[in-house]
Amino acid sequence: MNIQNAIKEGSKTLKYHNCKTPLLDSEIIMSKIICKDRHFIILNPDLVVKKNDLDNFKKLIEKRSKGNPIPYLIGTKSFWKNDFEVDSNVLIPRPDTELIIEETLKISKYKNKLKILDIGVGSGCILLSVLNEKKNFYGVGIDISKKCIDLSKKNSFKLNLDKRAKFFKSNVDNFNYGKYDLIISNPPYIKKFDLKYLEKDVVNFEPKLALNGGLDGLSEIRKVINKSSELIKTNGKLILEIGFNQKEKVKNILIKKGFYINRVLKDLAKKDRCIISTKK
Repeated sequence: MNIQNAIKEGSKTLKYHNCKTPLLDSEIIMSKIICKDRHFIILNPDLVVKKNDLDNFKKLIEKRSKGNPIPYLIGTKSFWKNDFEVDSNVLIPRPDTELIIEETLKISKYKNKLKILDIGVGSGCILLSVLNEKKNFYGVGIDISKKCIDLSKKNSFKLNLDKRAKFFKSNVDNFNYGKYDLIISNPPYIKKFDLKYLEKDVVNFEPKLALNGGLDGLSEIRKVINKSSELIKTNGKLILEIGFNQKEKVKNILIKKGFYINRVLKDLAKKDRCIISTKK
């Protein structure tokens, strides 16, 4: 079977199972299997696919048809300016989270050095993207999951950032290492009983640990703010990703812990997504 027909069959299967982008997903999976980019696939539709490759392609199509997200199937996800290795132990990086990178670069534009803490580092995509932009910055990432820490370390080596990025397995309450100019975090903020309303690809495959924000969606946010108030330097910045309807409650928590609010950023859908605050 040639590339074109294999992709058509894969797309047909995915469409039957209500995948939103069946043709694109089928092309991406084929690219992964034969180790070629989509441009090559488009230009070589009649190239015969090796039997072993075709078998592996069909296996991934079957997994995708059951909702397994594309980044987990191909093992990478593009974020900011790089591809990061991901697996089912980490939350898949979202475009909205790039707001944290944009804001960090704005507020640090005239800074020569900065020490950054990323709470709930996951794949390391946020911290490493910042460090890759700012050559004199140093960072620490913590996560309760050892598998997340291992993956963050792997991504740091891939980007040659292992000398400037250190990672520790720790929950936020027990971490007491250092003082920081900037703390960034994309904590779990979905209400426990709202998880079931998320898209099936998310709720069935992405780690609950990275999604579940407790009964009110704010339990992990409170922990991040409490610890940040201890570890951040005076006049240091905290950049926090939040749920679209959590702005006022999070602002109140921040103010009570000695922060003043700089601004709230909206995401691509024009919903409140990040709060920037400064420690008094």
